Amino acid sequence: MLRNLFYTGGTLDRAAELRRDPGWLAERLRDPTSRVVPVWRDRNLFRSGDEPVPAFLDGDRARAALDGPAERVFLGLDGDVAYFAVDQSAEEEPPAFDGASLLDLRQAGPFLDQSSGSLLAFARGILYWHRSCRFCGACGAPTESVAGGHIRKCTGGSCGREHFPRTDAAVIMLVQKPGPDGGSALLAHQSKWMVGMWSVLAGFVEPGESLEEAVAREVLEETGIAVADVRYRGSQPWPFPASLMVGFRATATTFDVRFDCGELDDCRWYTRAEVRAFRDNPRLPRPDSIARRLIAEWLAEE
Repeated sequence: MLRNLFYTGGTLDRAAELRRDPGWLAERLRDPTSRVVPVWRDRNLFRSGDEPVPAFLDGDRARAALDGPAERVFLGLDGDVAYFAVDQSAEEEPPAFDGASLLDLRQAGPFLDQSSGSLLAFARGILYWHRSCRFCGACGAPTESVAGGHIRKCTGGSCGREHFPRTDAAVIMLVQKPGPDGGSALLAHQSKWMVGMWSVLAGFVEPGESLEEAVAREVLEETGIAVADVRYRGSQPWPFPASLMVGFRATATTFDVRFDCGELDDCRWYTRAEVRAFRDNPRLPRPDSIARRLIAEWLAEE
């Protein structure tokens, strides 16, 4: 099983039982020890230095952010200290912070410890959901944030539907073919990826299918390869913008690749020796991705 995946392993107590207590939340908003995780147009704040280190707002700056009109969400507790995410995307220019800068989490993620990466992914993901759920999908009326930012409630008098944070389930899978020297793995390239990057296959889960069925369907649709022995390996939050990547291994039962040009630009079998020789072009996926970990797990099996 894959362990210690990036953006997992958060240590924050999400304190779900306190989200619906408006009195308690009001006290935390006024508490001078509360801290703010600022987000501006999906970018997180980091202290300047050789490697990015998350920067949080406290004291007067936290008070100003929490008292303003920006969307805020209670994230949880670290001991007695409350953490809130605040969306400052309405500002035309990124907020200026001494000794800190705003970066896309995908740039900084590989340098972060699990706890920090999980917290920033949580903040980015839930604030993206708030921006995407301003209106009720049932009646079109505006929605309002309740329960510390973990529910958006329809304000339409005859509706009142509650909307909860959305995560799109996606399967991601390394397909292997038995053979000499440990066989080979099926890797693909898409034009929208970085130049020269080859990765495993992935796709969204459709209504009415299990995760294992989604794996088999996606592989067959994209490459013409049939698979069996679909095995779960681990999962990873992927708030880019709102997915949960559920990782699998599968064994091919057919081997003739017929990739769908509408999905992939190229797809082929690679041996372990060939993948180990990857450098810049071809190259492996990002080090913070479950795709990279699935390939690394396969490479380690001699």
